Amino acid sequence: MGTSQTDMIREFDRLIRRDPGKRGLIDSESRFGPLCQDHLLQAAQAIGASASQVVIITGFYVPRAPVPAAETDGPPGAVLLALILEACGIDTLVVTDALCAPVLTATVDAFGYARSRLVVLDPDQPGWIESFFSRQKISHLISVERVGPSHTMDSWSSQFSDRSMDRSIFQQCVPQAHFDRCHNMRGEIIDSFTAPLHQLFERLSEFFPAAITIGIGDGGNEIGMGSIAWEELDRRIASEFSSLIPCRIATDWNIVAGTSNWGASALAAAVALLHDQTRILFDWQRDEQLKVLEFMVQEAHAVDGITKQREPTVDGLPFLTYMQPWEGILSILTR
Repeated sequence: MGTSQTDMIREFDRLIRRDPGKRGLIDSESRFGPLCQDHLLQAAQAIGASASQVVIITGFYVPRAPVPAAETDGPPGAVLLALILEACGIDTLVVTDALCAPVLTATVDAFGYARSRLVVLDPDQPGWIESFFSRQKISHLISVERVGPSHTMDSWSSQFSDRSMDRSIFQQCVPQAHFDRCHNMRGEIIDSFTAPLHQLFERLSEFFPAAITIGIGDGGNEIGMGSIAWEELDRRIASEFSSLIPCRIATDWNIVAGTSNWGASALAAAVALLHDQTRILFDWQRDEQLKVLEFMVQEAHAVDGITKQREPTVDGLPFLTYMQPWEGILSILTR
């Protein structure tokens, strides 16, 4: 890969590393340094080098919204990523659960992505993991804004080999009742609204030993954040429940962004750049992306994950603010 492409992807990374909503992770980088530096570049290179089938998991259900539904962060980024990978000749599937399925269905329709490539898994079915994996040939498994379970004493102890922190500090901060539970950013346990799709990451190597995993998140409770030390996330997450929130599921590469849609979009642009397929990115400018969000809200009651309202916004950001990283990426590509 040429140096210019490397530099451009690093510019993409800088564009998505902004935190206008003050969520914590990106906002903390000015004080504590960058998280997962160059993981966007490494993830794009990993896809560019060996991708044959990429499975993308997404969907974050918001049960306390006035009309409960999946949020607007995650599905648009996941489906746009899938579309771009398809344009690069890579087979894709988008995967979610039953509660998030209506919003994902609306999202794939809005983007023109084939419904046949949307898979809704039911973990209540015996052997659901074996059944799903037996029909695939996965080279890469990606999570976009998908909540995963919190740490346990075992996962905390095994996270990194060199542990200087006293075990009692973790025990004091994380009561056993919160072990291995999915939390929202308010520290509330949401397991009953979250199908355990994280188990696909835990068992992937049994079926596809060479497969590569990628996480994309913005808050610390998403699949992939186990790549970062619990105490590092604890001090960065902007929540009084920061010790409960960190997800224990690690991935090979973990892309941290101001919104997860930004991370997925930047990965899509980076892979398109490596495949010399950037022209398709310009099909999804401001008006087209607004139409996608509006369709998700109108057809499936998608909600903003921060405001919990049925509105075509992402994480409480004004739409023009939300579009700035993507428009910056397109600007870089036209230099």
